Amino acid sequence: MLIGLKKINSYVFYILVFILAQLAWMALLGLWIYWYVSNSIIFEEVGEQLSPQLDIDSPSTFIFVGGIILIVAVAFGMSVIFRNLNVQLRLNRLYDNFIANITHELKSPLAAIQLYLETLNSRELSAENKTKFINFMMNDANRLNNLINTILEISRLEQKKIAHDYSVFNGSKIISSLIQESAEQFQLEADKIKFNGNSDSRIVIDKNAMKIVIDNLVDNAVKYSAGKPEIEVKIEDKNKRFVFEFTDKGIGVEQKEVKKIFKKFYRVSDSNIPSVKGTGLGLYWVKEIIKSHGGKIFCTSEGINKGTTFQIELPIYGVSKKQLIKNLLKMKNKRSKHKNSGNEYE
Repeated sequence: MLIGLKKINSYVFYILVFILAQLAWMALLGLWIYWYVSNSIIFEEVGEQLSPQLDIDSPSTFIFVGGIILIVAVAFGMSVIFRNLNVQLRLNRLYDNFIANITHELKSPLAAIQLYLETLNSRELSAENKTKFINFMMNDANRLNNLINTILEISRLEQKKIAHDYSVFNGSKIISSLIQESAEQFQLEADKIKFNGNSDSRIVIDKNAMKIVIDNLVDNAVKYSAGKPEIEVKIEDKNKRFVFEFTDKGIGVEQKEVKKIFKKFYRVSDSNIPSVKGTGLGLYWVKEIIKSHGGKIFCTSEGINKGTTFQIELPIYGVSKKQLIKNLLKMKNKRSKHKNSGNEYE
């Protein structure tokens, strides 16, 4: 509640500053017009009373127009500065939230590992319990490793320093296979995932990168479902593109949040949404990976408790974005000429 009040107060402050700034420049503009008009009247009245031999010039129209332009330019500059300041403050808030989330994500498994080690060091445990503790520590260590790798991979992706391993795959086969692998990884029941549609089109993707995309979508479905997640996958060709829709039966997303969920560090904050662990990087990472493949991703939701649909569009090999696909394959060939490029999904 206190955080909410602080946010409201900060917004009110920014709005008041903006309104005062606009009133200030409007007042300045009004004074400028008043000065020009009053001086024009004075010069006209004085000029008639004085000797006609005296040449008294009235204020120049050029100066008047130039002054207005200058004042408007200052006002525009103030608006731009205010907008950029507001964007920077919002980014700072998102960054602060990210630091808080990432600190919690790092400390939790680290504290668990430390507790297990202290227990192992201070007590005599059975072989069975030792094995359990070691397995717990390995899981937490993997969680830490995955989190650190995520941050590093996103940094490399943004700097275009990732060497993707692009290959040609049958779209339906590779996407279905990756979703089934992810379902097994997250221990989802087979009857909770339904596949609809089919496509014989081939796509050019980095299999490992696309696995990250699928894992994040499945992970979101698990986190944001009240019970056991139910997933429906629809595959089709549309407008010369390979399209697959990933729909869950979870809690959904409000319309005002749909366009924001792909932003870096952004996490949906709503009383209807359960508090789950995360860094706000998952869907941003998904968007960047799809973008690097020349594709697009969209999110739609009918509202709270009505599920969420992610639609991913990828160019079809030999049909759309031919030059981009050629460049992707050239990048792969330059990096791995010496490797065998065959795969079972072609």
